[in-house]
Amino acid sequence: MEQEVLDAAERLIKAFEANDRAGYFAAFAPEASFIFHSTHRVLASRAAYEAEYDSWVHEDGFAVLECSSFNRVANVYGNVAVFTHQTFSRVLMRGQEISLDERETIVFHKIGAQWLAVHEHLSLLPV
Repeated sequence: MEQEVLDAAERLIKAFEANDRAGYFAAFAPEASFIFHSTHRVLASRAAYEAEYDSWVHEDGFAVLECSSFNRVANVYGNVAVFTHQTFSRVLMRGQEISLDERETIVFHKIGAQWLAVHEHLSLLPV
C-alpha cells in the first residue's frame, strides 16, 4: 500500500511540474483542503484551489518550470496515508523566475481503488 501512495504522489507531482491542470486537480478529492504559505486563507475545497490557481495563471502568469521532490515518506493507516517530502521548485510569477525550497504534507484517502489527496499543507523550509 505504501508504494501505491508513493505512486499517487508521483503522479500529482509530475502533473504539477508539467502544468497539466486537469491531471493535477484529478489527484485531489472534491472535498480536499489546502494550506499554503503564500495564501492567507485556508482553501476549503478543490474548487476553491482551482479558482486560486486559475487566478495565479491568468493574473500573475504563473507557470511551473521545475519541481523536484526529495526525502519522500508515505505512512499508511488503513485507508488513510500521510505523505511528506521536501520540494525544490522554480516557478514563473509576474514575469520573474522564483526558486522555492519547501516541505509538504499531503494526506491521501483510498476511495475505491484510488488514492486521492484530501489535504495539502505546504510551508517554506526553515533557513
